[in-house]
Amino acid sequence: MFVQVIEGKVADKAALRRQLDRWNEELRPGAAGFLGSTSGVSDDGVAFAIARFDSAASAKANSERAEQSAWWSETEKCFDGPPSFSDSEDVDEFLAGGSNDAGFVQVMKNTNGPSRDVMTDLDKRFEQHAGAWRPDLIGGLRIWTGERSSVEVNYFTSEADARQNEKKDPPAALAEMFAQFSEMMAGTQFIDLRDPWLY
Repeated sequence: MFVQVIEGKVADKAALRRQLDRWNEELRPGAAGFLGSTSGVSDDGVAFAIARFDSAASAKANSERAEQSAWWSETEKCFDGPPSFSDSEDVDEFLAGGSNDAGFVQVMKNTNGPSRDVMTDLDKRFEQHAGAWRPDLIGGLRIWTGERSSVEVNYFTSEADARQNEKKDPPAALAEMFAQFSEMMAGTQFIDLRDPWLY
C-alpha cells in the first residue's frame, strides 16, 4: 500500500469539501489503484487527508493526469499557504484497518515514538482484548515516515464512544505495557476529525 499524507491550514473548509466531493465523483473513476481516502478539518482549522493507493506507481500515474493537475490547482486555493506532503509505502493496519463507517477519526503524529518492535507487540496484545475493552475502535493505519516517526489514523464508531471508553483502565494483562507506552507517547500531536470525510 502507498499512502500520501496531506496537511495544512485551511482557508475555506466548505470549498475544500466540495473539491473532494468533486474528485470522488469526477476523477476517481479514472484513478487506477485508488483504495480510498480519509480527510477532514480539526477545530483549529488544520486540514488533514490521507490518500491510499495500491502502489506508488498508481499514485504517480494519477498525479500525472491532466485532470488531476487542473483539480489540484483549484483545490490548493482552499489552503492558507502551501500544504505539506508526506509519502510512504511502509504502512501497518490493525483491527479492521480504515473504515467508512467511522463517526470520528483521530490522528496521532509521533516524531520520536516507540520502535516498530514495541508497536507490533502492542498491536498484537491489544487486538486480543480490543473487543471487550475498546469496542469503539474499529481499526486504523500506522504510516511510518521514519525509524521512530509515524502518523497513526484511528477510526472510531463515534467521538462519544471514544471519550467514554478511553477513561477505562486497561486489562490487567496490558496495564504495565500501556503505562510504558503512555510515557513513550508523551510528545504525540493529536488531530481530531469530528466530521470525517470518508471516500
